[in-house]
Amino acid sequence: MDIAKFIDSTGATRVAVVDGDRVIPLVLDTKFPSLSDLLAADSPSEAIESLAKDDPVAIGNDFQWLPPIDHQEVWAAGVTYKRSQTARMEESEAAASCYDRVYNADRPELFFKATPHRVSGHGGPLRIRTDATWNVPEPEVTLVLSPKLKIIGLTIGNDMSSRDIEGDNPLYLPQAKCYDQCAGLGPWISLYDSLPPVAEIAIDLKILRGGVVVFEGQSGADQMARKFDDLVAWLGRDNSFPNGAFLMTGTGIVPTTEFTLAAGDVVNITIAGVGTLSNAIVQG
Repeated sequence: MDIAKFIDSTGATRVAVVDGDRVIPLVLDTKFPSLSDLLAADSPSEAIESLAKDDPVAIGNDFQWLPPIDHQEVWAAGVTYKRSQTARMEESEAAASCYDRVYNADRPELFFKATPHRVSGHGGPLRIRTDATWNVPEPEVTLVLSPKLKIIGLTIGNDMSSRDIEGDNPLYLPQAKCYDQCAGLGPWISLYDSLPPVAEIAIDLKILRGGVVVFEGQSGADQMARKFDDLVAWLGRDNSFPNGAFLMTGTGIVPTTEFTLAAGDVVNITIAGVGTLSNAIVQG
């Protein structure tokens, strides 16, 4: 089951089940007044089925998606793929040994990525910083976590990164990662009672400039050096998430060192079994 947020014809924010080329809006009630409340239920799918539904709405060219997030925090993991480790070492010779140690350590790299107002949904803009010269998208399988830190589904994440800022000094990581419109989530949440095998979670990235593909790459969750459950367990150490959380799990697709995003680029991330997240790049 896929669940999304969108803006209807009256301008209201709605939660809906995605059904092919249409959505079926849910009539939220006092028991489940928001998307995050549905995600916090013991069985989100059963909670959704219990709600009344409005008439379906076609997904047309003017359909306005919203990121499928309410009040949750967005966190991210780094250096979880070999390619990511190599790329981070390329950013900075001084920090190379640091990233190498993180890749092989028991404790993963986990960092705060975004609050909801910094997140864009499918079709929304993502930003490259005005004070950065080397910017890349990072396509990531993103875990949807209940307040009890149960993995209840997946969505697609774009962990935008200013590699020159982080490469100058690892202590600049928050500035390289967290700023306005720094994260993409969507287009919806795919709910699972049990996640598909990691070998089936393939990831594809295409970056278009003027309608032409200027970079593409493929990876898969089976190439991760860490397990989803392990990342979640570390995230929950001495930490609570009363509204639930999103956890981006790292990237195995990193553009070459000579590539940087430009305003007007379109980033398309496809994850098998979930969908495609598309965002245009802006600056300034």
